[in-house]
Amino acid sequence: MVIDKFDYKQYDIFVFDPNPTKGHEVRKIRPCVIVSPDELNNFLATVIIAPLTTKVRNYPFRPAIKLGKVSGSIMLDQIRCIDKSRLTKRIGELSHPTIISVKNVLKEMFVD
Repeated sequence: MVIDKFDYKQYDIFVFDPNPTKGHEVRKIRPCVIVSPDELNNFLATVIIAPLTTKVRNYPFRPAIKLGKVSGSIMLDQIRCIDKSRLTKRIGELSHPTIISVKNVLKEMFVD
């Protein structure tokens, strides 16, 4: 079993460091949301995350988010699996309405 410095829960928001990156991958240190289920998060050294951005674009695959006073989007088109060591600080969790939006987009992207 993996020993973690945080309790990694689905829909928690963390700061993560994506470097090193290649090509069109998200480059700078930024918040992200954990989208992998707790059943995976509890046993693996990795989590599946979606980065957040403050650049609000009207893309149907980027649900809106408000984190404190800052508005942005969840980049579900940039989902990636990362080592938990890239997560440096827990800063919150998604609201219930935002969770529903994320689930709907993911379902549309991967199921329907």
